[in-house]
Amino acid sequence: MSESVRAWHPEVGPVREVLHARFEEHAYPPHTHDTWTVLLIDDGAVDYSLDRSPHRAAPASVTLLPPHVPHDGRSAERGRFFRKRVLYLAPEWLPPESVGAAVRNPSTASSTVLRTLHQIHRTVLTPSSALEAEGAVWMLGDHVRAAFGSTPPTTSDNPLARRLRSLLDDHLTDSLTIEGAAVSLRTHPAHLTRAFSLAYGISPHRYLVGRRIDLARQLLLAGHSAASAAARSGFHDQSHLTRHFKRTLGTTPGAFAASGTRA
Repeated sequence: MSESVRAWHPEVGPVREVLHARFEEHAYPPHTHDTWTVLLIDDGAVDYSLDRSPHRAAPASVTLLPPHVPHDGRSAERGRFFRKRVLYLAPEWLPPESVGAAVRNPSTASSTVLRTLHQIHRTVLTPSSALEAEGAVWMLGDHVRAAFGSTPPTTSDNPLARRLRSLLDDHLTDSLTIEGAAVSLRTHPAHLTRAFSLAYGISPHRYLVGRRIDLARQLLLAGHSAASAAARSGFHDQSHLTRHFKRTLGTTPGAFAASGTRA
């Protein structure tokens, strides 16, 4: 089948929709969205017009289409299919002045942008990775602005970072989102993520995983099973704990617990 579409709405911060599609004959007529459209081409290429200027989206680059700006799209080669993955992000994901920068230069081959976007598409599929995906979406905004020549603020905000750290500690085993934390702390999610990363050198998600690993270690050495330790330390399930435990400590929860029983 030459045409296929899969679309869904994950509960991840500013993500309104994720779309995976394969088209050969379909051509998009001129239209607009009220969202930011972040386009990743996996195969083939797409020719499109943005605000009446011609462009091409190809693999190894990221295309950014701003809200309310007309664009169209079609396969760059007649009879050749293209596959794409798209994020539709809320208008507040980037500040209003980014619209002009995106219209002037809608594509980037920045390795940082590409790496972060691949991370989002990998984690947005998994409910247990929702906080990681959300943090990556807000960091993607900073990377995009830097790639398009509109550098985001780099001023530190250590008091705000400490307040978020305290909030994460208080909700160690709960489901906390960056947007929810931003509402509680009366700030913007992007600024909150940026402030924490600048202050501590890691993302809020990575900090939370580390704290949960510490708690799981204590529970395992106290005699809890891996499944019980996972549930009590805030992980989605035992496999979620095992994945992060092995990545962090180089061993599985079971092997770690057994090591404490050896003479």
